[in-house]
Amino acid sequence: MVNCRSRNCGENAVISVRQPLCKGHFISYFESRVAATIKKYKLADKKDKIIVACSGGKDSTTVLYLLNKWFGNVTALAIDEGIPGYRNVTLEDLRSFCSRGRIPLKVLSYKETFGFSLHEALRHTSTAVDGAQSKQRLGKVTVLPCNICGTLRRYLLNAGARGFTKIATGHNLDDEAQSIMMNFFKVNLGLAARLGPVTGVIEDSRFVPRVKPLYFCYEKEVATYAFLQNFGIRFNECPHARISFRAAVRDFINDLEQHKPGTKQNIVSNFLGMLPKLKRKYAKTASMKHCSGCGEPASNELCKACIYINSLRESLKLKEVGAAAVINSD
Repeated sequence: MVNCRSRNCGENAVISVRQPLCKGHFISYFESRVAATIKKYKLADKKDKIIVACSGGKDSTTVLYLLNKWFGNVTALAIDEGIPGYRNVTLEDLRSFCSRGRIPLKVLSYKETFGFSLHEALRHTSTAVDGAQSKQRLGKVTVLPCNICGTLRRYLLNAGARGFTKIATGHNLDDEAQSIMMNFFKVNLGLAARLGPVTGVIEDSRFVPRVKPLYFCYEKEVATYAFLQNFGIRFNECPHARISFRAAVRDFINDLEQHKPGTKQNIVSNFLGMLPKLKRKYAKTASMKHCSGCGEPASNELCKACIYINSLRESLKLKEVGAAAVINSD
């Protein structure tokens, strides 16, 4: 058994972070790292009205716990996509956690908002298999389930956060490294410019800023922290995640990290060095429009959410309306 090497502690180590650390010293190290990120990038303060995008998993629950501990007056926002055997389980964990911590919880669902769950939507789209990836056809467009789900999820997060000053998400160092490389592989520097501890390139009154307190924390560190704090969560993964492009990039980066430790940190650190230039470049050409269907921020006349919603509702023989109209009708 390896002993903690912090200040000659001598307790049994639970994880190695530069050096072996015991439970107490690791928790102290982890929390100070998150606090330093919040302070350096001005992610939150006592004046903010913060809502945390929660899935019921380790990352978002950790963010919810720490922000509530340090700032108080936080609200949890969960999106129920309608994924049987997965989302109902994580929501059960989240409701239990919020109940114990007396944290307000707001849940928005695809079914109640749009008239269909993700499971129902995928059942009514034709499937096209491309190699190991199962894709769905929506009209003339071939998309992965994560494309549809991610678009609708982001839409509801922004709509549900209206009235708050910040949305905090559980994105960690692994997530950011994956997002950076995904956009590089796709040669999409415009999207890459939106990354960073604070997302976005330009401001809009209808877009709630998103911040990432776990930006410099490895996924294994977050998992260890959540486990040691006994949050009472199950470490589940979405059943659709394995066929996503992110999963392929994740495996690629994890393999590099195993052979060359520090790869993830180097990806993020080098990217942060070029990020200010990227933001300035794309801020000059970026224009924030508003969707003609729902009024939400969009880069085209119709936002992706409305395009997906109208196509899916047509497939399901439901009345075609803009996303905002669906929400306002509830």
